Amino acid sequence: MARILAIDFGEKRTGIAVTDELQIIASGLTTVNTTELLFFLKEYNSQEKVELILIGHPKQMDNSNSESEALILPFIQKLEKLLPQIPMKRVDERFTSKMAFQTMIDGGMKKKQRRNKAMVDEISATIILQSYLYNQH
Repeated sequence: MARILAIDFGEKRTGIAVTDELQIIASGLTTVNTTELLFFLKEYNSQEKVELILIGHPKQMDNSNSESEALILPFIQKLEKLLPQIPMKRVDERFTSKMAFQTMIDGGMKKKQRRNKAMVDEISATIILQSYLYNQH
C-alpha cells in the first residue's frame, strides 16, 4: 500500500499530514511555506509512494465556500499538472483549526507553544486526514 497525504492549505503556511503505509495512523508531517509547497510535494512524492492527496475544503457555516477557496483552486490546478498520477479529494475542514487548538490545550501545551501557528496547521492537516480515515471504515 501507499501513503495518503493531507494538506491544510494556507496563504502563508500549509500543514501536511500523512498516513503510515498501511493507512492506519495519521501523523503530522510538517508545515511548509506555501510558496515552497509544490516543490516539497514533488520531492516527497519522489521519495515516498503516495496513493491519494486530500486537500482541505474550507466552508462557511451555510456550506458555501470560504474566501480562501479562491487561493486553493489555482494551487489544485498546478498540483494536478505536477502529479497527474495521484488522485485528489477535497475534505471539509470546518472547525479543524479550533479542534487543533483544543488538542494542543488537552495535550498540555503551554500558552506560548499554542501560539505556534505552524503547529496548529500541522495538527489541522492531521485532523483532516484522521477524519477521512475514520469515515472510510
